[in-house]
Amino acid sequence: MKCDRFITVEGIEGVGKSTNLAYIKTYFEALNDEVLITREPGGTLLGEEVREILLAHRHDGMADDTELLLMFAARAEHIATVIKPALVSGKTVLCDRFTDATYAYQGGGRGITSERIATLENWVQGTLRPSLTLLLDVSVDIGLQRAGKRNKADRFEKEQHDFFDRVRACYLERARHEPDRFQIIDASQSIASVQDQLTISLDRYMRLSQA
Repeated sequence: MKCDRFITVEGIEGVGKSTNLAYIKTYFEALNDEVLITREPGGTLLGEEVREILLAHRHDGMADDTELLLMFAARAEHIATVIKPALVSGKTVLCDRFTDATYAYQGGGRGITSERIATLENWVQGTLRPSLTLLLDVSVDIGLQRAGKRNKADRFEKEQHDFFDRVRACYLERARHEPDRFQIIDASQSIASVQDQLTISLDRYMRLSQA
C-alpha cells in the first residue's frame, strides 16, 4: 500500500531534519492539508520509551539483533496507532526517519543483511511504504561537526566516522535504486538553498501525484 501523503525525511546526524520538517509542514498547510509530524524511533508513548532504551549509553554494547528488533517493535506500534489512522483520516503524515533509516543504520552501519531487515519490514508494514522520501545529504564530516554542537552525543552519535560513512553510502544506494520515491537534497547549503530544493522536489511530487 503506497499511501499518498506519507512523506519521510531521512539523513545522517546533522542534516537539519527538524528545521526542514517544519518547513515541509508549512508547504502542505498552504495547500490546506492537515499535517501530522512524527518521528522514529518514537511517535507513541511506547515508541518514545523504546527510543530512550535505544539511545541511552547505559545500553552500550546492545546486540545488533536486539537493536533491530526494538526498532521494528516501536515501528509496529507507531504504524498501528498513529500512521495508519492518520492516513485513513486524510492527513498528510511527515515522519522523521522510517524504515530506510533501519536499512542505513542497522544494515549499512551494523552490517545486518538487507534480507533480514526486509523480512521484518514486510511482516510489520505489509504493503505500507512512503510515497516520497526526502534524503537530506551532507558529508559525514559536516554532519558530525554540526551534530557535535548540540547536546551530549547519544549511543548512535558516538559511533566512529566509518560507521557513518557506511550509513550514508547505504542511504545513497537506496536512493539510486528507487529514484521515483527518493529525492536527494544537498543539505550542505544554506537553509534558504535547502528549502528552495525542497520546494522544487515537493512541487514535482505534487505534479506527479495529480497526473
